Amino acid sequence: MIKCQVVMDAMDRLAPRYLAEDWDNVGLLIGSPAQDIHKILTCLDVTENIIDTAIAQNYDMIISHHPFLFRGIKRIATDKPLGRMLQKLLSHNIAVFAAHTNLDTTFGGVNDVLAEKLNLTDLKPLTISYREEIVKLGVNVPAEFADKVREAIGRAGAGAIGNYKDCSFQFSGQGRFTPLEGAAPFIGKQDKNETVNEVRIETIMPVKIKNRVIRAMLKAHPYEVPAYDIIPTQNVYNENGLGRIGKLQMPMDIMDFAKMAKQNLPGDTFRLVKSNDKPVQKVALCSGAGVEFLDKAAMQGADTYVTGDVKYHEAQHAQELGINLIDAGHFGTEMPIAQTLADYLQKENTENKWQIEITADTTAKDVFTTI
Repeated sequence: MIKCQVVMDAMDRLAPRYLAEDWDNVGLLIGSPAQDIHKILTCLDVTENIIDTAIAQNYDMIISHHPFLFRGIKRIATDKPLGRMLQKLLSHNIAVFAAHTNLDTTFGGVNDVLAEKLNLTDLKPLTISYREEIVKLGVNVPAEFADKVREAIGRAGAGAIGNYKDCSFQFSGQGRFTPLEGAAPFIGKQDKNETVNEVRIETIMPVKIKNRVIRAMLKAHPYEVPAYDIIPTQNVYNENGLGRIGKLQMPMDIMDFAKMAKQNLPGDTFRLVKSNDKPVQKVALCSGAGVEFLDKAAMQGADTYVTGDVKYHEAQHAQELGINLIDAGHFGTEMPIAQTLADYLQKENTENKWQIEITADTTAKDVFTTI
């Protein structure tokens, strides 16, 4: 058993809320961060069937991709579908959490899962909606305490660059200071100028964790008043955005690629707009309803674009652009995330000894049926 807040923190590490679009509604939508959690059900949509399953099988938390509550509610009528479902959730104390556009955008999220299903490599975001601002930390510390301080700021998240962590640089020098009346120096005496062999540690960090790193540094540092700098940089890391663009390792005929995509994705609706005769090699995608990025895909040289919820005139526009367009459905492009969420939380469960049960919904079906 764990508290709901623990699960919320884990979800925020996977899909930080700051990545969500301004119009979105993500996070804990029903429930309390303090309530106890024993069983979690992950899903694409919080439907009445999902809620009934959660009640019957004693789940106390549902984590969905699509927000159960999206727009403001003026009244709760329990004879209507939404009010009836709300009544069931509240009466059975079931928490509901949503990770939507933040899960679309984050690395390892919905769009990366879709790209994996399409066998794409060399992935980059199709759009850029977030750029992580980087600052440099420089701190002077007595040489014998350098490792302690370096380890503390590393644990707090500083020094992460790509697939590397604990990155830093240091050089040696001499620190000079004179403790005044009222000071409680770790080294030195009042009114006597002191010289100390020090090292300067420099590293970088996202500005969003600056305060956490500074607290860790101050706690580990032996000085009463450490000397440190926070310096702005022009560096940008972790550019995030909706959609992905990547490549196939081997070019494919469009019909073969479309058949492979249909085989690898769930759902009962699948449509192809063939707009060129080139082998498929550079593919862009956006899960859900992402046809608004069709022009971006064409401008970046994609020969094929995969998304869902395509309208007739949008399909015509793809032909005008000369880019193949595959409508794999809203459900088909996003349903795989339910299992990915369960796998991620199960890993957290094992590593942190939560001792809870986590299951992915496998019963959901596409609302559309091809006849």
